[in-house]
Amino acid sequence: MSFLKNRDSVRNHSVSLRELAAFFLRLGATAFGGPAAHVAMMEQELVGRRGWLSREKFLDLLGASNLIPGPSTSELAIHIGYLCNGWAGLLIAGVCFILPAALMVAGLAWAYVHFGRLPAISWVLYGVKPVVIAVVVQALWNLGRTAIKTPLLFAVALGAVAMAFYGVHPLLLLGVAGVMTVILKEGIRGRESVPSSCMAPFAYSPQTVARVITAGSATVPAPFTLGPLFLVFLKAGAVVFGGGYVLLAFLRADLVVHRAWLTDSQLVDAIAIGQVTPGPVFTTATFIGYILGGFRGAVAATIGIFLPAFLLVAASGPLVPRIRKSKIASTFLDGVNAASLALMAAVTWQLGRASITDIPTAILAAGSLIVLLRFRINSLWLLVAGAALGVMSHGLLHGIR
Repeated sequence: MSFLKNRDSVRNHSVSLRELAAFFLRLGATAFGGPAAHVAMMEQELVGRRGWLSREKFLDLLGASNLIPGPSTSELAIHIGYLCNGWAGLLIAGVCFILPAALMVAGLAWAYVHFGRLPAISWVLYGVKPVVIAVVVQALWNLGRTAIKTPLLFAVALGAVAMAFYGVHPLLLLGVAGVMTVILKEGIRGRESVPSSCMAPFAYSPQTVARVITAGSATVPAPFTLGPLFLVFLKAGAVVFGGGYVLLAFLRADLVVHRAWLTDSQLVDAIAIGQVTPGPVFTTATFIGYILGGFRGAVAATIGIFLPAFLLVAASGPLVPRIRKSKIASTFLDGVNAASLALMAAVTWQLGRASITDIPTAILAAGSLIVLLRFRINSLWLLVAGAALGVMSHGLLHGIR
């Protein structure tokens, strides 16, 4: 029996669907601070206060969530829901955690579309964007100290950075990084095949790989329709390792470079909105969907980005014990994580050029980064401060004129 089906780990406490819904709705509406904060809140409440599951089981579920692509904290919520109340719990916990943030982001997207060009909103974003870049850099630093564990992984990350700047599509880049790490570390010869369990996320036909490579370098604008929008986010939700920030690399490749549906500035705006709202960072998809296709676009993008999380959690549970014991699978994921950080670095550089445009924004970005690294303050307060400083800058310049 898989660990997900071991109901004894719920400490003989019957968790109703109403309890699940109430907790995850509240968490989704108030969980500021990013994935680390979400995990801490779940552990404190569900393990420490409510005793819904043991600390050991919580760590097992957290590890399982990190082994599959997609939004790890959303997947953790889905895992917990399934453990506590089966398939109905899986759906209730996941939807209730995601829905509050998605609704907030959709509301902000509506305001952005209708008022985003007004000076007040523009100057709010003027102050927020540099802080967002600092938040991403801080996340990159913290994750890098954990993920880049060996000289080999450092070399893989450097190679991935070069590939990213050369224009290789993120999906292909992650696959190559994972396979090369396995080959180099495990000494697999070219004539020996990599186990299919490692290659499953990238088991595409040669024609598909060719299209992926072409997608990385194409710059011809494509007409917008809801179908391709849904597929873009479905693909991202199914393959993105490394959390919400790595999603940015995929979105930039598909929506800015390949299809030209967004600009770099709009993408940074979307990131900023995702940062100032609670819940999963992947609700950036809701914002982008609304900008491109209104309410229907927001629904299509949101379903697309989160649907793989539900499917992967449902499918991966029985496989997790074997994956965790597999040396080769673990090595493959090490390479994928190193490449994910490389993508973060490349996209941060590119988006930073669109956000840090003058001396005040450079000072704000640098100051925010120092505060984040030195004092570990909740990034929400820095974003609020950045917005206030942006509005104040507008007021000062208006007064001078």
